[in-house]
Amino acid sequence: MQIDWKTLLLSPEGRIGRQEFWIGYAVIFVASVVLGIIPFLGLLLALALIWPNICITAKRLHDMGKSGWLMLVPIGVGFVCLILGLMMGGMALIGAAATNGDHSIDAAAGIGAAMGFMGIMAISGLVSLGFLLWIGLTPSQAGDNRFGPAASPAAA
Repeated sequence: MQIDWKTLLLSPEGRIGRQEFWIGYAVIFVASVVLGIIPFLGLLLALALIWPNICITAKRLHDMGKSGWLMLVPIGVGFVCLILGLMMGGMALIGAAATNGDHSIDAAAGIGAAMGFMGIMAISGLVSLGFLLWIGLTPSQAGDNRFGPAASPAAA
């Protein structure tokens, strides 16, 4: 199987099969981990890897006959979970401060707020993991579709 790396990582157009998706995902993941070691430059380069991730995800969704915009679902769920977690944690801390006469927050309330926040963020992580497995394991749509010709049989 010959991979056109430029098209795979830089163009959201077309379709890719499961094998090409996982290869592209692994390359991006390893690059993110390695670049994460370099303090400031690593952050900038990791941000640059967002586009290749969008490209392989969109093409994989296209291969399944779905719109690439569907990749916004786990991002939206993550945003909603972040807001809910911050609200719940903040309310727990405010409630603990209000019930104590000296307006201090005890350790139990802080731990409870942190646990609630982490629980909601875990839900976000599970949704993202479920989405990744869904697009990575679902078979390709047979034949051509509105996004282009079928991915090669070896890559499907």
